[in-house]
Amino acid sequence: MIRLLAILFVVLLASDLAAQTQLRFVTWRSEAAAVWEQLIADFETSHPGVKVVREVGPHSSTEFHDLVTQKLRNRDTEMDVFFMDVIWPAEFAAAGWALPLDEYFPVQQQKVFLEAPIQANRYGGRIFGVPLFVDAGMFYFRKDLLAKYNLPPPRTWPGLVEQAKLILAQERDPYLTGYSAQFKQYEGLVCNMMEFVMSNGAALWDGQNLKGTLHLAKAKEAVRFVRDQIVGAISHRGVLAYQEPESLALFTQGKAIFHRNWPYAWEVANDPQRSKVAGKVGIVPLPAFPGHKSVATLGGWQLGISRFSRKPQLAWQFIEYMTSEAVQKRIALHTGRGPARSTLYRDPGVLKKHPHFQARYETFTLAAPRPPTPVYQPLSNIMQRYFSSAIAIPDSNIDQLAQLASRDMDRVLDLLRGRGRP
Repeated sequence: MIRLLAILFVVLLASDLAAQTQLRFVTWRSEAAAVWEQLIADFETSHPGVKVVREVGPHSSTEFHDLVTQKLRNRDTEMDVFFMDVIWPAEFAAAGWALPLDEYFPVQQQKVFLEAPIQANRYGGRIFGVPLFVDAGMFYFRKDLLAKYNLPPPRTWPGLVEQAKLILAQERDPYLTGYSAQFKQYEGLVCNMMEFVMSNGAALWDGQNLKGTLHLAKAKEAVRFVRDQIVGAISHRGVLAYQEPESLALFTQGKAIFHRNWPYAWEVANDPQRSKVAGKVGIVPLPAFPGHKSVATLGGWQLGISRFSRKPQLAWQFIEYMTSEAVQKRIALHTGRGPARSTLYRDPGVLKKHPHFQARYETFTLAAPRPPTPVYQPLSNIMQRYFSSAIAIPDSNIDQLAQLASRDMDRVLDLLRGRGRP
């Protein structure tokens, strides 16, 4: 009897230990799932007894945010590590949901990463995430079509429209469109429209005075241009339903002349197994409006630890592994994602496969971040609704819609006055 009890005790103890070494990682749906699966398998091999359980959420940043915040709001102890979009750390930190990482991730270690994503992960003088890879809006174009009509890559948005109209008229292909981008109502729409608005000398809001600015002339001019010259002229209305995968698929099928996406699209567009335009694709900074500079929205993803995790030390070991130089190099080589570590932009192996990374480095260091603020999500929701209504309805009253959007943003920004600035 005693022996039987001893056996039961050992079994229960082993079961408990197994539960303690299970790490739950909440991640989005990747376009390169096999790469992530192999990285996780390698981590498990180097950490015997640890099992990483992946919970795969939706690809959409907006929908993935809803999933993660629901778990954090519910103090879900099952979630240990999670992906964060570059705009989330301030929100999660202010809410007390993300674990401060200063004891694991000292300033000296932070210095090997690009400065912009590190700043995006800081809030109230503490750090809450470790950058895994960075993004910035990039402009892709069909080299063969531009060469056919002796055209240089357009440097201005009006120039893009002019070139697209010329090529469309000459090609007479009913399935060819001038511009493919992300115009569905989600966070990607804000990224795209921010590049138009800011490259016309305007802003999404005034971070210094905490006031909305979408009602100002330059901002409305940029939105009106997208509605009338992009959606209503050179692109079919299907772009209004596109996120990254759909817009990229149109381009890789050879049905778009110009395309805006994140850096990972380069790898896909030049893979003969996945693209009909492989070898025919060029990449340059995004156009701007005359008299203004090109603007690329800073994007990227970080790894954070839930404050409610029961295994913060193991969670950090996983993050430390996933954001290591060796793993970031593998991600860069196999997915085309831009690494967050500066040294990899000088790595011979990375540059041999991705020579365009050298030019991309400057884009990443100069990319425009969305201002870190704990109230970003409600601001984004307002902007998403405004931009979507403004560009989707051909006769939308942009003046009125912009005024209402700025008013609603003012109300959200007023919340910061009582609690101090972010």
